[in-house]
Amino acid sequence: MTVNFFGSGGSAHFVPKMAVPSGLFMSLLVLLLTGCLPEPKAPVETSIDLINLSDGYEISVFADSVENARSMDLSPSGTVYVGTRSAGKVHALRDTDGDGVADERYLLAEDLQMPNGVAFRDGSLFVAEVSRILRYDDIENQLDNPPDPVVVTEDLPTDRHHGWKYIAFGPDDKLYVPVGAPCNVCDRGDPYAAILRMNPDGSDQEVFARGVRNTVGFTWHPETGDLWFTDNGRDNMGDNIPPCELNHAPEAGMDFGFPHIHGIDIPDPEFGEGVTGERFTPPVQELGPHVAPLGMEFMQEDGVALPDRILIAEHGSWNRSEKIGYRVTQVTLDSTGNAVSYEPFAEGWLQGEESWGRPVDLEYLPDGSLLVSDDAGNRIYRIARSD
Repeated sequence: MTVNFFGSGGSAHFVPKMAVPSGLFMSLLVLLLTGCLPEPKAPVETSIDLINLSDGYEISVFADSVENARSMDLSPSGTVYVGTRSAGKVHALRDTDGDGVADERYLLAEDLQMPNGVAFRDGSLFVAEVSRILRYDDIENQLDNPPDPVVVTEDLPTDRHHGWKYIAFGPDDKLYVPVGAPCNVCDRGDPYAAILRMNPDGSDQEVFARGVRNTVGFTWHPETGDLWFTDNGRDNMGDNIPPCELNHAPEAGMDFGFPHIHGIDIPDPEFGEGVTGERFTPPVQELGPHVAPLGMEFMQEDGVALPDRILIAEHGSWNRSEKIGYRVTQVTLDSTGNAVSYEPFAEGWLQGEESWGRPVDLEYLPDGSLLVSDDAGNRIYRIARSD
C-alpha cells in the first residue's frame, strides 16, 4: 500500500494507490488535521559561513564534488594528489590560473582497496592500499592517461580494520607506512600497531615505532627533522577516556604504549594490569577523547614552517554520547618541545549533534594557504590569510 499526502497551509489531499482500511484512514486524517504528524527533520546547514576561524584567516572552497576526499600530497609543480578510502579512487587537482580554486581535475585510478595515502617523490606518485603500495611513474606528464602502476610492496597485512594508511617520505628518503591495530584493542605484535619505514623500492622494511594504535597523519619537524604523529585512542572506555594523542618520535625503536597504556597514564582494562607508563613514551599532548585526529602540519607563515605550532585535523567522534571534534586544532609548543596550549583553529563543521563535514588531512600550498580535505562533505577547503 502506498499513501501520498500533499498539502499547503491547513489543507490536505489524500491520494490512495489502493484501498486503505477505514480505521487507518481516519487515524491518519486526524493526525494530519490536528498537526500531530512529526515535523520533518530540518537539514543541517552546510555553508562555509558557519566555519569560525582564528583571527586573520578566511576560508573558501578549493574543490567541490571530490568524493570521499582524504589524504593529500603536493608535487613541486603544484598538482594536488588526493586519495580516498570508501570511493577507491585517486584524483589529481590543479589550480592553473592561481585563483585559489582547482580548475583541472583528473581521475588517476579507481577500484582500488582503500587508497587513502598518497605521496609524491621524484616524479612518481606512491599510493597506499590496505596490503600493498603502488607507484605511478612520470605521473605529472600523464595525468590524462595514467600509466599502469608498479607494485612497490604487497606484503603488508590484509586486515581492513584500521587497514587504510597514510604514507609520506621522511627527510631520510625512507617511505613511512603505518599498520594500524586490526581491532579496537588487542596485542598482535609486529607489524601491527606500528609505524614501518622502507626504501622507496620497498626493500629494507623495518619497524620504526611501536605502540601506535592507528596513526593516519604525521610529519617532520622543520628544524630537527624528528617525526611527529597523531594517534587515535581506543573505544568503549567511556565518553571522556582515553584521550587521543599527539606524539613525538625523535629516534627509531620507541614504544608509545598501546595496548597497555593510553594517554599519559591510563592503564587498559585488559592489557594494562601491572604495567606502568614509565616503560613507554607519553604523548606530547593529550587531545580530546575520541576526536579522531588525522592529518597534521607544522603551521606556516609566509611559506616558512613554524617549529612551535602544529595544526591537526580532527575527524570527529563516533564513540561518544555527545559529539566532539569535527574541526582543525592548534597545539603550541615551547622551546623544549613541550605543549603549552591546545585550542581550536577552525571549527563549525559540527552544529549541535549534527555534522556536515569531517576534516581529514592538511596540506600547504606554495602561496601559504592551507588545504583541508573533508571526506563527508566531498570537498577540499582553502584557508588563507585575510589581511
